[in-house]
Amino acid sequence: KVLKFVEEECYPVEKDLTREKLQALQQKAKRMGLWALGHPKEIGGQGMPFRDYIYVNEVQGRSEIAQAALGTHSLQDSLMLHNHASPEIKKRYLEGIVQANIYPSFAMTEPSIVSSDPTGIKTKAELSADGKEWIINGHKWWTSNAERAAFTTVMLRTEFDPNKSIYLSFSIILVPTNTPGYNIIRSTPVLGTHGASHNEVIYDNVRVPYNNLIGQRGKGFLIAQERLGPGRIFHCMRWLGQMQRAFDLMCNRLAERKLKGGKKRLGDLQLMQKHVFDSYCDISAHRLMTMFAGEKMDSGDYARIELAACKANGAQALCRVMDRAVQVFGAKGLTDDTPLGSMYRHARAARFYDGPDEVHMSTVGRLMQREYKKGNRYDFSHGGFTKSKL
Repeated sequence: KVLKFVEEECYPVEKDLTREKLQALQQKAKRMGLWALGHPKEIGGQGMPFRDYIYVNEVQGRSEIAQAALGTHSLQDSLMLHNHASPEIKKRYLEGIVQANIYPSFAMTEPSIVSSDPTGIKTKAELSADGKEWIINGHKWWTSNAERAAFTTVMLRTEFDPNKSIYLSFSIILVPTNTPGYNIIRSTPVLGTHGASHNEVIYDNVRVPYNNLIGQRGKGFLIAQERLGPGRIFHCMRWLGQMQRAFDLMCNRLAERKLKGGKKRLGDLQLMQKHVFDSYCDISAHRLMTMFAGEKMDSGDYARIELAACKANGAQALCRVMDRAVQVFGAKGLTDDTPLGSMYRHARAARFYDGPDEVHMSTVGRLMQREYKKGNRYDFSHGGFTKSKL
């Protein structure tokens, strides 16, 4: 049902999507029982088990608008508020974001620091003299959808004791976007396009109530990691959907495009057949890696190595698959006559968000070496570390 909805309802309106058309899609998804499939039932979702929901992401990944159309775009923010927000914040915002009556946004990245090391975050929140309010100052960018969001949850520094662990010095605070001092500077252009809402925001003495703190003070990294783990596996599955669509477009082009004289088709050329082979291998390998990481997470394992590996490898595979599809279409692949131009731009961003490739690669290498130094080995048949018998 989800695949049919994506192909029959989302594909036709991708090029000229308006807010009204998106709202119509959302209402149809609700009537069909496809709304918020992965959200817990107690907050208005369908309560689909984690492992099953992974497959939903693979299907909805085929269209860049399907997440919003099916109400899955707010899952990470909904879970964060559900698990960590105060009762007042839950009452004010939670139902609204689950039903897409309002939209959330999240701010971590800053233009003046190395984003791969969030311990350098400079945005800070200090308590007012009476201890009732947070006073926030800082500069964020890549705050997606801030222009239309009701609030932004902001990762910032709240603890300044030099003897305190840096990893216990950051918190997450919810800031309504209509708060005085919350200043959207611009929507950042991405690879020459201006349609995406990735906003740069200045926080100028923004004051919010103390209870807008999400979770405990100093536990921002723990909450962010709780948010990012499932998010990465969902990204990996959505990329499979994107790769599937690009693969279909490429193979159909190869099967239909006739060469001079009409006796041969583009797909009859060996170099074109190699594009098919390489993309098949990329997609198959990434799918196996992602499923394995998902199974480990479903069993309660953090799956740090497996998640890091499939995130970095998957982002690169996604770019390769898109590049081959564009190559097969020739100049047409650079235009908006196919979905590939937009898909290609989105694919390149995958190598940055939720951690750049290099960070994940380093994580895998570091964790592997740590265990081997202890005398353990990574057993691929077992899918984890065992005592080395070498």
